[in-house]
Amino acid sequence: MSMLLRFFLMPPVSWRLRRRYLGYRGQGASRSASWLMSAMVILCWMFLRLESASWRRVRYRRRLWFPHISPERPRLMDGLRYLLQGIWLMVVMSGRRREKWLTPPAFIIRGRRYYYQWLHMLPRRLSNAGLGQETVQRLGHLNRGLRRVMLYSLSLVAAVTTLFCISQPFSLWAQFVFVLLLWCIAMVVRRIPGRLPALMLIILSLTISCRYMWWRYTSTLNWDDPVSLACGLLLLMAETYSCLVLVLGYFQTIWPLHRKPVAMPPDVASWPTVDILIPTFNEDLAVVKPTLYAALGIDWPHKKLAIYLLDDGNRPEFKAFAAEIGIHYIAPPPHKYAKAGNVNYALARSRGEFVAIFDCDHVPTRSFLQVSLGWFFKDRQLGMLQTPHHFFSPDPFERNLGRFRRAPNEGSLFYGLVQDGNDLWDAAFFCGSCAVMRRSALEEIGGLAVETVTEDAHTSLRLHRHGYSSAYIRIPQAAGLATESLSAHIRQRIRWARGMVQIFRLDNPLLGKGLKLPQRLCYANAMLHFLSGVPRLIFLTAPLAFLLLHAYIIFAPAIAILLYVLPHMVHASLTNSRVQGKYRYSFWSEIYETVLAWHIAMPSTMALLNPHSGKFNVTAKGGLIEKPYIDWALTRPYRILMFLNLCGFIAGLFRLGYGDVNEIMTVFISLAWTLYNMMILGGAIAVAFEARQLRQAHRVEIDMPAALMVGDGHIYTCTLHDYSDSGVGVQLSYAEDIAVGDRVTLFLRRGQQEYTFPCDITRVYHDRLGMKLGPLSTRQHVEFIQCTFARADTWALWQDGFPEDKPIHSLRDVIALGFSGYQQMAEYAPPFFRRLFFGLTAVVTWFISLMPRGVAAAPAAHLNDETAS
Repeated sequence: MSMLLRFFLMPPVSWRLRRRYLGYRGQGASRSASWLMSAMVILCWMFLRLESASWRRVRYRRRLWFPHISPERPRLMDGLRYLLQGIWLMVVMSGRRREKWLTPPAFIIRGRRYYYQWLHMLPRRLSNAGLGQETVQRLGHLNRGLRRVMLYSLSLVAAVTTLFCISQPFSLWAQFVFVLLLWCIAMVVRRIPGRLPALMLIILSLTISCRYMWWRYTSTLNWDDPVSLACGLLLLMAETYSCLVLVLGYFQTIWPLHRKPVAMPPDVASWPTVDILIPTFNEDLAVVKPTLYAALGIDWPHKKLAIYLLDDGNRPEFKAFAAEIGIHYIAPPPHKYAKAGNVNYALARSRGEFVAIFDCDHVPTRSFLQVSLGWFFKDRQLGMLQTPHHFFSPDPFERNLGRFRRAPNEGSLFYGLVQDGNDLWDAAFFCGSCAVMRRSALEEIGGLAVETVTEDAHTSLRLHRHGYSSAYIRIPQAAGLATESLSAHIRQRIRWARGMVQIFRLDNPLLGKGLKLPQRLCYANAMLHFLSGVPRLIFLTAPLAFLLLHAYIIFAPAIAILLYVLPHMVHASLTNSRVQGKYRYSFWSEIYETVLAWHIAMPSTMALLNPHSGKFNVTAKGGLIEKPYIDWALTRPYRILMFLNLCGFIAGLFRLGYGDVNEIMTVFISLAWTLYNMMILGGAIAVAFEARQLRQAHRVEIDMPAALMVGDGHIYTCTLHDYSDSGVGVQLSYAEDIAVGDRVTLFLRRGQQEYTFPCDITRVYHDRLGMKLGPLSTRQHVEFIQCTFARADTWALWQDGFPEDKPIHSLRDVIALGFSGYQQMAEYAPPFFRRLFFGLTAVVTWFISLMPRGVAAAPAAHLNDETAS
């Protein structure tokens, strides 16, 4: 030790050590970390051949291999970070170019290469091994009765085999082998493109989940302890509900139809008359104007189109505006039955063969009628055709979490996949807006349903009961405003939950005449979905039964719980990731459902007991949030649940040290469950931190060629960067002659036509200009909306721009979101709790900093300026 100390004190070494130490301190590193890193560098130069070519490449690419370690500002334990990252790189690193020290053994490389080649060829081999075209043709010529017998026989064999797999009791070792085999099959199948592999994943998931439920019902209830039995039955009912919804969800989305538009007849004289109904109640006129302007510009024969503004608020300014732009104005006197009564009143005073309904904030594209009405000529029994609800403003989840246009929103799953899956079973239902209905069908069922607060779904249910079909085209043909706050979003979902449960009680789709079995199942699943509040609350508190009450909610050995529960969860996650990956990322459903669970649990339960309770409420749109705040009233139930889970976690830690040794594994499982619940609750709290929303007219990003003409007649080419109904933003390379306050003329092109709009410059920032639209005539307003919001291709690619789901990445994002929720909440806590939380945060952050990081494949030649001398 004394010799090593004397070496460090030698003049050349001590001088370099001091220089390095001062350099670290100058970058803000602590004294201990600076001294330790300086000494570690000297030791590395003493005992490692850092001057060799291999080590030189590692030193030059240090930022690439160790992205989470700063070479200029070291921290304590950086030595351990280097060690862990180096081990991780040697074990799992894969890339086209490798350093010698990162290269795994040759047999691993060959095995990986053969494995990926086999996966690449597997789809072709499966298709070659299947029934050939001649065999299919021979089967097609068989007697229909014989083919039916063959189908029933194969189905019976499959059912018996599945029942055997589900109900056969296995030893723990046999269960492990079984789930391992199915997991290996799933990991192979999920890499194969196409719809059939997705069906295979569904079959594997159903097999595992049904086996799990069989085990739960037959082997996991403690009948000798009343507390354990009561808690176990509650959890079992919640799991039964979740499994039922999972099965029905697979059924709904097993094969999305992807219906394409049908061209209209070439003879325009044969096109039908259409009434466009736009109901409004308490919205601002600024919110309604873009929708009316867009309706005026819809591509349809002018004499066959009538536009009606249905003002349930009976406001003079709305009546005056309708007269100004030349549309019909209807104000129902009784103000009864909310939106449904408003529309029904207008139906009695209009005469179009078809009726298109838009919420007052949904701006239709000019192609809406031509895209949707073609199917009514092809299918004379078609009563309703629905298109997606698309939103150009962020909903509370997207705005408060900063995920707008970075990931699918809450409604993407329904409008992107579920409705498309319903369409296969002729069960697509009316969603209140962006839809066309045949007037004769509406009159036959007595107009929109008024018995429940979800008149839309109830109306389509009645259409199906009367023998009419429905259709869904998954091409956005209108866009509107999302709810502006989490409280408004929750109120909207409460109304939906209450209304769907009311339909379940008053007009149960599983009972009565007129529906086919698939339609009954699709409607039932849509209504059962809104009963998720109570099961979700049970899942958020279930581990506390064991940790606080010592109740065995799953009366089985810990290893058996792992062998049955984990495969059920993993297969469901893998399958949903494959089926829903473009429309909802893994684990985000946990956040959405947790945010709503407490608030919809009571209304949905009360509607189940008393279906006539509740009233219609209008969803507020177009509001402003001038400064960020947290909605403490909404987070109160989450904070209570969080506190209970924290108490359970502390009790679990105590039992690890002082509890029964035989229960250690069960305690670990319960602690992991509690930690997961706490992360989900943290994410629910993070959503309640309302971000600012200062624009009432939301800007829509776009990349479209445009031009500007300044006062002297000079024209600049530019790119339209964003727009709203009151202004635009452009980008141009040369703007020295343009200043704030200048009046310019904006040129926009639609098809082969060019339109001009007066604008005032309000902001100049480098190559970006912000402009406010000048006074426009009604014709110019219509033309501007047609060039922007109402373009036929404006919204078509929004949904397709999201990457595929990666479950591990999604889990990491959800955990980070939960952690951020606690951080934000701590900022508002009393000083003692704030210091305590930030201390715990520092510990967790330190622990996370030790974790290895993923790196990109090494580039062919990448040298940074850093030298490790």
